[in-house]
Amino acid sequence: MKAPEISQEQVMKVLDQCYDIAVKGLAKSKNCTELANEYLDKYCNQGIALTNMVNNQIAMCTTSGFLTSLGGLITLPVALPANLATVWYMQIRMIGAIAVMYGFDPLDDSVRTLVYLCLTGTSISKICRDAGVQFGNKLTLALVKKIPGAMLTKINQAVGFRFITKAGSKGIINITKMVPIVGGVVGGAFDFAGTKIIADKAIKVFGKGELD
Repeated sequence: MKAPEISQEQVMKVLDQCYDIAVKGLAKSKNCTELANEYLDKYCNQGIALTNMVNNQIAMCTTSGFLTSLGGLITLPVALPANLATVWYMQIRMIGAIAVMYGFDPLDDSVRTLVYLCLTGTSISKICRDAGVQFGNKLTLALVKKIPGAMLTKINQAVGFRFITKAGSKGIINITKMVPIVGGVVGGAFDFAGTKIIADKAIKVFGKGELD
């Protein structure tokens, strides 16, 4: 049986819907702002709140039962394994919550782009430069905030293209090459390592302004 394939454009539709859900929330899941505020209210120290939130989100991304419970609530525009789509949603919501904890507005288009960039876990400066953003020796958060909407869209598309080039070729993703899937469930070890890298990247970006 041939594995399902999706294009770069369809990847962006999935990411956009996951982001919108992460910002608006689900019936059984807080949105990224509510998630951030929950931990900030619970702990007196921002660093402690951040650490606990990230650790709990990583644990959730590796728990198949939890992911399955959310999978049915997310209706995506293309056919993806439910757990894969849910992991993306959980990771995007976590990055959004990290951004909120550092005072960023997830409704801002530049923040959306930064969240997508963090999701790649790689050099943000390189992806932006490859997308056509011109800057000197160092890309800063202040510069990203000034990038016009049309260029932000190009950067977002570059993120989608990066997912494709990591998994396949010729502009089409073979779903089974994107992540290890065992019995229809995304491999927990992969999710733990990947989500930890993404969380560390988001903290560097939103907390320290490091975009390399």
